[in-house]
Order: sequence, then C-alpha cells, then structure tokens
Amino acid sequence: MPLRPARCYKDLNKPPYTRKEYIDGIPQPKITKFVMGNTEGNFDVAVELISLEYAQVRHNALEAGRVMANKYLSKYVGEDKYLLIIRQYPHHVLRENKMMAFAGADRLQDGMRQAFGKPIGTAARLRPGSAIAEVRVPKEAIPQAKEALRRLKDKLGVKTRVVIRELK
Repeated sequence: MPLRPARCYKDLNKPPYTRKEYIDGIPQPKITKFVMGNTEGNFDVAVELISLEYAQVRHNALEAGRVMANKYLSKYVGEDKYLLIIRQYPHHVLRENKMMAFAGADRLQDGMRQAFGKPIGTAARLRPGSAIAEVRVPKEAIPQAKEALRRLKDKLGVKTRVVIRELK
C-alpha cells in the first residue's frame, strides 16, 4: 500500500469539535497571515485551488503550503504583483490520547479507559468544491500562480484541481 500523507487526521470520521469556549488548552493555529501580497492591486485573473474530496487539513500543513506559495510568488512574480489568500480557517480541534513510550510505562498507563484525549492542534474541514487558496495575478503570471498552488497542494495531501476565473 502506498504511503498516504497525513492519514491520521485526514479523514472526517468524527463530528466537528469546535466549541472553543468549552475547551481548555487549544494551541494557537500556526498559520499567521491569511492574506499576503498587494491587497490594493488591480488583477486580471483569480487562480483557485479547489478540493475534490472530503478531508481535514492540519494548521501546520496550511502554514507550510502558505510559506511555499508565498516564497515562490514573491521570487518569480514580484512582491507587489500578486495577492495570495488562504480561504480556509482551522476551526476543528484535534485530540490525542497520549501514551507513554518508555520502559516501565505499562504500570503508568490506563490504555483506552476514558480515552477522550487532549487538544493537540486544529484542522480545517474541507468539502468537495471548497476553495482552499486563491492567487490573484495579471494574465501574464498565470503559469507562476499555477506552480505556486501546486507547491501548496503538495503540502496538504488532498486531491485538488486548479480553476482559473476572470476578474471584472
């Protein structure tokens, strides 16, 4: 069987766990900026990364993809000639029942008894057809925008497609 990236948290097999007012100790999402580039620019096209499946994407995967796409766009398109928008926010809180892994740990663990788990991070829940990210560029920079979104997609582990939309 080929290795599936992010398979521990990718599937939507549990209901959303999002009520942050009742949950203590949620780590902050690693993704810091959701809009990068020239926010006042006048762009011709929007190139969108669209999800093709139900999935969860962890906050650190979104941040890694954002960094890669932003770095590529600023190098090959120019600092003020694009607008990169991350369209998903990680609301869903991920839990893990941490187990000890050292000699003698069997006397300290409780196994699966009351195994609700502690918050370890957050994830964005995707549906087919939902936009993950968007790059707005002039028409001559469409190939660079597609390459930037391909690099972002490689960090997520989700089946996607790229859609080009004209801006009026």
